[in-house]
Amino acid sequence: ALGVTMFLPEEDRYSISKTHILSQICSLYGGRIAEEMTLGKEGVTTGASNDIQRATELARNMVTKWGLSEKMGPLMYSEDDGEVFLGRSAGTQTKSVSDDTAEAIDHEVRQIIDTCYSRASKLLDENRDKLELMKDALLEYETIDTEQINDIMAGKKPRPPADWSDRDQNNSGTGKVASEDVKNVDAVKDTKIGGPASEH
Repeated sequence: ALGVTMFLPEEDRYSISKTHILSQICSLYGGRIAEEMTLGKEGVTTGASNDIQRATELARNMVTKWGLSEKMGPLMYSEDDGEVFLGRSAGTQTKSVSDDTAEAIDHEVRQIIDTCYSRASKLLDENRDKLELMKDALLEYETIDTEQINDIMAGKKPRPPADWSDRDQNNSGTGKVASEDVKNVDAVKDTKIGGPASEH
């Protein structure tokens, strides 16, 4: 992947609220929407495939496992973790619900995804300036963390990451080698290795 957004593993949480899950789905679509905004619909790449998978799994679990769909209610609709209702392959999974129920689940998952996608699009459109700041920071530093994101959300140019230095800047993407590295290479060249192996 060209970029990765890290979240706290869900197993490290005692419980997750519906609001938190919906916000996470919105976040997962951020990269895809940013591509649409900057490259156009025809310029969208496959880079968000894993994000789309994770977002779909969260939405599906909300409906089928966690009882967070008002329409479907607090019921467990599938005990098979491999069961994917949205876009499922016919005949490849054990059928545990009726066709009508599966269709209703598909509809609920789609509604959650569409709502989150629209919300994320609106937020990015309203904060286009911050998107540009984040893009510039990633191009310069490659990796950003909480401090840089806080700077960006405050509308400021983000500070360098704690483990970033000017030497990183000199070497990143320029093809140049720092003078210290050149000296080290020269020192190795001047070192006498010894005669041919046959002499030992």
